[in-house]
Amino acid sequence: MKILWIIVIVLAIGGVYYFMSTTDDNEQGAENNNPTQQVPINDGAEPLVEEMVIEKDDGSMKEEKAEVKEFTVVGTNFKFDASEIMVNKGDTVRIIFVNGDGFHDWVIDEFNARTKQIRTDETETIEFVADQTGTFEYYCSVGKHREFGMFGKLIVK
Repeated sequence: MKILWIIVIVLAIGGVYYFMSTTDDNEQGAENNNPTQQVPINDGAEPLVEEMVIEKDDGSMKEEKAEVKEFTVVGTNFKFDASEIMVNKGDTVRIIFVNGDGFHDWVIDEFNARTKQIRTDETETIEFVADQTGTFEYYCSVGKHREFGMFGKLIVK
């Protein structure tokens, strides 16, 4: 009988904790009109353009301008604030990953891109070239975070 009461108490405490954490998330969402909207760092202005030197097939070098699409993605417990990111094939994608709460990373396998696993209030920046079209899943690789819903889509057109 004593074990039954302990189980009931543990479940009650867990329920209160879950309710409190989801209430906080809802309040934060109310402050932010659209928490899943991805906003490039340059506030929708023209994409950043950087000079690049690339090697041509014949071995000579040429300068080319490449578009850099920059996004800030905030990770909190079991979610990213950007559920979808859209870029064009050939764009250089710069992800500024900000850990808002917990211990997380940002990974996309198809482009071999991943941040370090970082703690609350830390930031990590990575770049990769979106050299293939399609829809690709990015996710947090820590523990079961991906299974708990910490993932999003990169759409390359």
